[in-house]
Amino acid sequence: MDLIYYYLPALETVRDFMELGGNVLFVIGFLTLFMWMLVIERLIYLRSGHKRLAAKALFIWESRNDHKSWNAHQIRIRLISQVSAKAERNIPLIQTCVALCPLLGLLGTVTGMVEVFEVMAISGSGSPRSMASGVSKATIPTMAGMVAALSGVAMATYLQRKSSRERELLADNLYIG
Repeated sequence: MDLIYYYLPALETVRDFMELGGNVLFVIGFLTLFMWMLVIERLIYLRSGHKRLAAKALFIWESRNDHKSWNAHQIRIRLISQVSAKAERNIPLIQTCVALCPLLGLLGTVTGMVEVFEVMAISGSGSPRSMASGVSKATIPTMAGMVAALSGVAMATYLQRKSSRERELLADNLYIG
């Protein structure tokens, strides 16, 4: 029970931040959560499932008597492609999420600025106090979208390079000769 009281100030801070950024911030948050679930799934797969699949492909290749014929070459290409396709699965979806985060941030900017203009139209003045909530709704989603995209870019690049390295390693292990 004491744990709840320990995290309560942090949860209140997150709630205040989400309210300050507007509804678009919730969409960015859900998209970022989805993106990171995919990233974590890929990391877990590359640590465990991929190694088993690569070992199975290596076993299939080594159990063959023929490694030099055209058919053997085609089987080698197929094994490499199958293992690589599974290693690269969801990476394009992660990259799509990365691309959507800043776009949603810009959507938040536009909706926040619309709110600023509505306040200006209703009040008939450019009072900074009356425009403050709209300006925060304009800047916070942009920042959140950019931060989410930056974290996703780093991980998408890492996953892409890791899957490419694993493909090359498997191709080297499935030697012809």
